Amino acid sequence: MILLEVKNVTKRFGGKEVLKNISFTLNEGESLGILGKSGAGKSVLLHMLRGMEGYEPDEGEIIYHVSYCDNCGYVDVPSKDGEKCKKCGSTLKKIEVNFWKDKNYLYNLKKKIAIMLQRTFALYGEKTVIENILEALHQAGYEGKEAIDKALELIKIVKLEHRITHIARDLSGGEKQRVVLARQIAKEPFIFLADEPTGTLDPQTAKLVHSALKELVIKNKISLILTSHWPEVIAELTEKAIWLDKGEIIAEGSSDEIVNKFMEQVGKFEKPKIEVEIKEDIIRLENISKHYCSVERGVIKAVDNVSLTIKENEIFGLVGASGAGKTTLAKIIAGVLPPSKGKYWFRVGDEWVDMTQPGPLGRGRAKRYIGILFQEYALYPHRTILENLTEAIGLELPDEFAFMKATHTLVSVGFSEEEAEEILNKYPNELSVGERHRCALAQVLIKEPRVVILDEPTGTMDPITRNIVANSILKSRIELEQTYIIVSHDMDFVLNVCDRAGLVRNGKLIKVGKPDEIVKLLTEEEKEEMLNQ
Repeated sequence: MILLEVKNVTKRFGGKEVLKNISFTLNEGESLGILGKSGAGKSVLLHMLRGMEGYEPDEGEIIYHVSYCDNCGYVDVPSKDGEKCKKCGSTLKKIEVNFWKDKNYLYNLKKKIAIMLQRTFALYGEKTVIENILEALHQAGYEGKEAIDKALELIKIVKLEHRITHIARDLSGGEKQRVVLARQIAKEPFIFLADEPTGTLDPQTAKLVHSALKELVIKNKISLILTSHWPEVIAELTEKAIWLDKGEIIAEGSSDEIVNKFMEQVGKFEKPKIEVEIKEDIIRLENISKHYCSVERGVIKAVDNVSLTIKENEIFGLVGASGAGKTTLAKIIAGVLPPSKGKYWFRVGDEWVDMTQPGPLGRGRAKRYIGILFQEYALYPHRTILENLTEAIGLELPDEFAFMKATHTLVSVGFSEEEAEEILNKYPNELSVGERHRCALAQVLIKEPRVVILDEPTGTMDPITRNIVANSILKSRIELEQTYIIVSHDMDFVLNVCDRAGLVRNGKLIKVGKPDEIVKLLTEEEKEEMLNQ
């Protein structure tokens, strides 16, 4: 039975069509993947299907076919027509709801539409995992022992038994996403919308979320619409797919068929043949360590006795599985964290600055020459992209020069000149997550640092954009005489862009060498997490 009809939907923002004449249907219990590059319109479509404010179609209709209880407002799938309402015992009847026009039904329908958004965790931060899930179950009508049993069942399926009493704000991104999934399923939805649910997670954590989606959504025959810029996710979790490009459906069919067509466009990455002069050392670490004390685990050696040199104009990869100590080491190199012991020098001109010393003559003198883009970056939401790239970060330039410099920097991270000029007057919430990520990278580059540290730079990028950014990193180190440190568990990206790489394991630097030499040293577990090829 048809559950959802999207009929000739068009949506405009600022006069630009971000969705153009979109039409498709979804049957009860069916799974649909929406594949496309960053900025294709995937998130806008899901926000529209959820009924989020500001996403009403400018043209066309969203029609839901459901069974409805006139007595209490309970909503279920259309095949439940004529059955007893689970909530009050009245008879359900099948109705057709024009979602954005039949306002009488909007509130009750939205309560039963589950959604997982990328980089957004709708949790009660100060409450524990089980309290968060019980809260959702209480709203769905579960009480007492029944609610507790159901909560424990959900926690087991999302594999968070070891985190039951942990406060939500202290969880990792992947753990938060699994709590969100459990909370959404507690609502007993008739449809589940997942917007890039694993786009920013490492492969191992993503597998846990995918497994939970299969167990809770697909196995229970809940209709699923899932967006992703990763073709393998679409192939794994959905039966049929549509390919969105610049707001239009350019292909639809089985998921395998659409994924194959998309991957033909991606093509194989070819490293540009550019002669590079690798210069003298710019960073020297000697026996650097960073230790933490934990009541439960004692002394934690996040970084353990690391010695390393990085040369000017080099692209150096810090690689390793999740939790290996890469990000902690990167924060020490950036001057964000002081080491517990060891020596660290950074070259400014011909002088070596002691980065273990605080103050304007120590770390403060060199930090202005180091740019870092963390995984958890943030743009200023109430400023345009042009303002984010200039005055918001203290870069005061004449208007015309600011526009020119910002445009040039956006082009260097993979936008066309036309796209860059268009994006400069937009606000961050008008861009896709992948576009925001590249703008955040531009925000680092526009300050012209000597060394740029990128922490998991490919997390939110589709394969095509990933290749564009790889090329822009390789070219910008020539044009801007830039030194890069790429912190990543994405070994394929490191193989494409890095001159050398260092393998970090349990806080120790195991080996430094050419990226293809490092691949040979990976354990089977590391290969599973770090290699896509």
